[in-house]
Amino acid sequence: MKTSEITAAQAGLIGCNTCSLLTHPVSMEHPGHCPRCGAKLESRRPNSIQYTWALVIAATICYIPANLLPVMNTTALGSSEADTIMGGVIYLYTSGSWPLALIVLIASVMVPLGKLIALAYLLITVQRGVKGGVRERTRLYRMVEFIGRWSMLDVFVDTFTVAMVQLKPLMSVEPGLGVVFFAAVVVLTMLAAVTFDPRLIWDSGTEIEVRPVAAPKGHPSVLNEKSHA
Repeated sequence: MKTSEITAAQAGLIGCNTCSLLTHPVSMEHPGHCPRCGAKLESRRPNSIQYTWALVIAATICYIPANLLPVMNTTALGSSEADTIMGGVIYLYTSGSWPLALIVLIASVMVPLGKLIALAYLLITVQRGVKGGVRERTRLYRMVEFIGRWSMLDVFVDTFTVAMVQLKPLMSVEPGLGVVFFAAVVVLTMLAAVTFDPRLIWDSGTEIEVRPVAAPKGHPSVLNEKSHA
């Protein structure tokens, strides 16, 4: 698929990962440092695909016990009960709190699974060099990166419930082992989104070739814009 747009790399430019400044590198092998914030410039994050795959696989492994093991152990009048994430969703639904059940289901089950599928899809398309759809895939990556900060809802609910119930003398609630694995899934997927280099999407999705634009000698050219790649 041909496109009339060019990427920053094709124009001989590099975007700073810290402040998003678009600038001419010293060279593609040794880009140097950002003239605005001083951060080290990288044409592409080294071993981005390998690191992201490792984190995605680890998160997938942790996702299984996170949903099978109890996330909360409740003790009342001498009897104990363990609840998994889905068990809590079912209880909230049957007790009439379907809006809260829906929120927990989306935040604790569907969102982590969707993030894993999305990251795996991005990795596969990059490795296979899929052409076209670069804007859609970039938006998908931005969405995964954005919703990552809201994925700890189930852990927050458990912590809040434990703190509230401990005030009652005849009841006690303790977080279960499932919370640990769920928190691990959240952290691993967030790290996977950080290690993945979205510029690889544009590398695999464009075919146009453009000569690099050299910066004037003694006058480094910078553009205060975010780059596609």
